[in-house]
Amino acid sequence: MTLAELIARERARFEQDHPRSRELHEQAHVSLLAGVPMPWMAMWAGGFPPYLDRAHGATVVDVDGNEYADFCVGDTGAMAGHSPESTMRAIAQVEGITTMLPTEDSAWVGGELARRFGVPYWQFSLTATDANRWMIRMCRHVTRRPRIGVFSWCYHGSVDESFVRLDEHGLARAREGLVGPPVDPTETTRVAEFNDLRSVESVLEHEDVACLLMEPALTNIGIVLPEPGFMDAVRSLCTEHGTLLVIDETHTLSAGPGGCTAAWGLEPDAVTLGKSIGGGVPIGAYGVTAELAERISAQEDADYEDTGGVGGTLAGNALSLAAARATLGEVLTDEAFERMIRLRERFAQGVQAAITEHGMPWSVVSLGARCEYRYAPEPPRTGAESAAAGDRGLDEYLHLYLMNRGVLITPFHNMALMCPATTEEQVDLHTEVFGAAVAELGA
Repeated sequence: MTLAELIARERARFEQDHPRSRELHEQAHVSLLAGVPMPWMAMWAGGFPPYLDRAHGATVVDVDGNEYADFCVGDTGAMAGHSPESTMRAIAQVEGITTMLPTEDSAWVGGELARRFGVPYWQFSLTATDANRWMIRMCRHVTRRPRIGVFSWCYHGSVDESFVRLDEHGLARAREGLVGPPVDPTETTRVAEFNDLRSVESVLEHEDVACLLMEPALTNIGIVLPEPGFMDAVRSLCTEHGTLLVIDETHTLSAGPGGCTAAWGLEPDAVTLGKSIGGGVPIGAYGVTAELAERISAQEDADYEDTGGVGGTLAGNALSLAAARATLGEVLTDEAFERMIRLRERFAQGVQAAITEHGMPWSVVSLGARCEYRYAPEPPRTGAESAAAGDRGLDEYLHLYLMNRGVLITPFHNMALMCPATTEEQVDLHTEVFGAAVAELGA
């Protein structure tokens, strides 16, 4: 069968197995734009998303009764697993969700993040996007520089300045499909190519970049790992040019309890986090070194408390911090990460075995508990290379094939993440189903 025929077959099976989800989706068009509560939910393969009935641990059940081994886990938002008992117990004990008053939990969480990431001072937001936005504001203010630096094909949530990439001529361009930016992001942002130190130098040498906001490994365009020495060289270049280094660990927390910062011994000026540290309850966080904290507090013309554009009424609320304390203290522990990483190794071995057996020119890349397969014979070394390796047809086929046989991976790309509740049986189910899908492609 051709790829188009395989996709048509899998779409027909998906529609047959999800009648209630399809009905709910059709009804939702009456009140929801595109029939979904958030635009990215329309990206699930099959023409409509499965509708959730319940989720627990590493298992999701939809309204049609279909059960899935969940390797999407909310695209890292549920890295702790769905409804972890410790987190749910802490949430149930909160009396007063948001009061604009600090709680004992907030200092505990700040101290735990300081222990894990090595930067001592923290504050909280509701999303990593906000944590990134607020760090950008503070970096611009303390350096008195107008621009920021990012890497081509990076991921920093919905930060306007980050939706810019390098084109085939090495020129900065707004990302295709960007909706309503306040200004062309090339006016605010300089762009470097990942794993290209000359490109980083060309961004920083203008001496107008307040901060280089970066993932230590690209994640939302497939996993692109830094080459040996790259991160140390980036640190040195930032120091040389007076640019603050902000490391966004939102997705790369999968590398371990302290993300890549701890696993690789990185030395950022600031760290931003989100999604996973609250066990599913919305939270973000940003932490800074003692030196940067002193520079921030010394800015007498900065009104951080009111009109400075830093903070939100619901940020740092009692519910989010109680959830984060329980999640960090009892769920996403050092021991949990060790087990998650062992399961990811098992997962990656199963994927590689199927690729090798059927002669597919694909590669597998891993980052701690996170794994991704890419349609390229060697792991891409830049965002551009990874983007070029994309194939929407193959994505739709594989995602549908997996869903139709009880496996969920991230709808945007081929990412799988192990959580503390993931089992060997679930990993082996993916190996079996993925192998069958690849075998049909090669038949």
